[in-house]
Amino acid sequence: MRATPQGSWAGQPLSAPPHGAAVLSYERSLTGVRAFTAAHARQAGLPPRRVEDLVIAVAELAANTLAHTNGPGAVTFWSTRDEIVCQVQDQGEISNPLAGKVRPAPDAPGGGRGLWLVHEVCDRVEIRTGPAGTTVRVYMQRGVESP
Repeated sequence: MRATPQGSWAGQPLSAPPHGAAVLSYERSLTGVRAFTAAHARQAGLPPRRVEDLVIAVAELAANTLAHTNGPGAVTFWSTRDEIVCQVQDQGEISNPLAGKVRPAPDAPGGGRGLWLVHEVCDRVEIRTGPAGTTVRVYMQRGVESP
């Protein structure tokens, strides 16, 4: 059974990624982000369907960087014994604390579907946002198949 997606908007800062975590910077294209995420997820042993879910989630987060900020973003990837962790950082700030937690209506203006999708396909989502930028960290449990 999959864990219920959980979000975290503010609070304690996220711990630093471990030394040796893989990092990719991006500015204009999602192609490299998708390839980077898929390669590292496969290498870490994530089942093929979960690799697809993680690629979708990370690409959605990176697309938000390209759509809503002027600067580059960074994807950081690492794994632990129990989970695969992928973090996306950029200079943007999310102003709506409910972003991604409530499914937007199909005809709702302003988007919000990408972050909602991230919460749906990942086992856990942590968000830290403020004037200095946004960090979204997503987790996929090892050994858990997609529904």
